[in-house]
Amino acid sequence: MKSHPHRRDAAMGLAEAVALAAALPDLEVVGQTVVPLPKPHAGMLFGSGKIAELKQKFHDAEVELVLVDGPVSPVQQRNLEKEWKVKLLDRTGLILEIFSDRAATREGVLQVEMAHLSYQRTRLVRAWTHLERQRGGLGFVGGPGETQIEADRRAIDEQLVRLRRQLDKVVRTRELHRKARAKVPYPIVALVGYTNAGKSTLFNRLTGAEVMAKDMLFATLDPTMRAVRLPTGADVILSDTVGFISDLPTELVAAFRATLEEVLAADVIVHVRDISHPETEEQARDVRDILDSLGVDEETPQIELWNKLDRLPPEESEAVRIRAMRDAGVFAVSALTGEGLDAFLQTVTDILGEQTRQEVIDLPFDAGRRRAWLFEKGLVKDESQTEDGYRLTVEWSARDRARFETL
Repeated sequence: MKSHPHRRDAAMGLAEAVALAAALPDLEVVGQTVVPLPKPHAGMLFGSGKIAELKQKFHDAEVELVLVDGPVSPVQQRNLEKEWKVKLLDRTGLILEIFSDRAATREGVLQVEMAHLSYQRTRLVRAWTHLERQRGGLGFVGGPGETQIEADRRAIDEQLVRLRRQLDKVVRTRELHRKARAKVPYPIVALVGYTNAGKSTLFNRLTGAEVMAKDMLFATLDPTMRAVRLPTGADVILSDTVGFISDLPTELVAAFRATLEEVLAADVIVHVRDISHPETEEQARDVRDILDSLGVDEETPQIELWNKLDRLPPEESEAVRIRAMRDAGVFAVSALTGEGLDAFLQTVTDILGEQTRQEVIDLPFDAGRRRAWLFEKGLVKDESQTEDGYRLTVEWSARDRARFETL
């Protein structure tokens, strides 16, 4: 149900909300509607007439769960659930449910749990009895009064502190992995984009990886990383990140910041757009806004991939190709058929060919030809001898490294 005024077309917003609902397993969408809401009612969100009308609809369709694509206050949620005798989720609650279902890595699970608890903490207008079990079976005495709420809040705060400690450990471990990876001069190419833009399909085509690539929102939640060999022979790390979405709840922006940190470490950012979507421009704006809020370096090269050419009629797809050709940083592609990907990969190769990284390498004493090549190219910054050979500090591009490996 679309209930809040939005800068976008209401029908488009409703379609996205239905797609969000479809991303939850075992959930059957039996109806959808746009509810004009000139002014939200403080206690019930909707007016009494609309509430009665919707109650009858829900009863006739045997609805058990109502989704409202917008913010619903704790009081409104409690009152509507009581009136309609259904479970109700607002947009934040729904996205949290999807994130809970999708999170795969330890970090992702912890982040989702923290976001869930932060969200619950704001909605303590009744007892959260499941928290009793989390507190070691210590039962809360009394009804959902002030004491109950205070005890619940304290339980949530204690759990958040524990989760933050665990998350800090996981993030530190990932930092060590990233530093270890930084010693290997494999540049990182990060795929970003609005959810359902086709990033995972592109990732699978480029890497041959069997990453989940279903046609649903939020199909991927944790960055998936694979090595890809570019046309020059140079290796890069391709990172597939969580899909962005408009009006992402603030609890989730904070909780998933670490998941998106791979984007901050990227040497090239590839913005994948579903060019066949009627609101592709609005979606692209949302992605850019989130990238800006993450603090992405303005100097980091960015490429736009206008994906899903295969979904456009021939005349439209040709027009998109012509528009893309006018901009050096834009490529019209189809991740499904592979069209346009060769030119895109060549541009990534050219961009990375101009960037250099430092690395320490060890060569045996009998690798004189390879050592001479490094000095001849002016790539050696420092050299010392070890028991087994030479230790060199080199500063080179991905292209230089690929050439060196063929010697």
